[in-house]
Amino acid sequence: MDKVVKSEAEWRSELSPEEFHVLRQAGTERPFTGEYVDTKTEGVYSCRACGAELFRSDTKFESHCGWPSFFEPSETDAVRLIEDRTHGMVRTEVRCARCDSHLGHVFHGEGYPTPTDDRYCINSISLRLEPKG
Repeated sequence: MDKVVKSEAEWRSELSPEEFHVLRQAGTERPFTGEYVDTKTEGVYSCRACGAELFRSDTKFESHCGWPSFFEPSETDAVRLIEDRTHGMVRTEVRCARCDSHLGHVFHGEGYPTPTDDRYCINSISLRLEPKG
């Protein structure tokens, strides 16, 4: 997969201000406001910035946390995990491996009944759902 590298100006011209804030500045959308929080549509979730496939609907689950949750990415190399020490805590940030856009965070060991016990807590605005056709 070829890396996507663009200048800040290029990203700003291609993304809405809200998309830029989350994807390029590691912002977070407010809980329960994203378009995919309650979506049950079958399909593929891709990076809104570069189109790389990230997650599939069969790994999406109800976590009631306010953001779409997945128990694993579609491919192990689809995302990059980075230690995040902001906001006075240690978390694991999830970024698109292709364009390095911020997607959200992953949490492990919370006790959800999923095969991985991981919760990829992803901003809806970071994703684009391509319904199964």
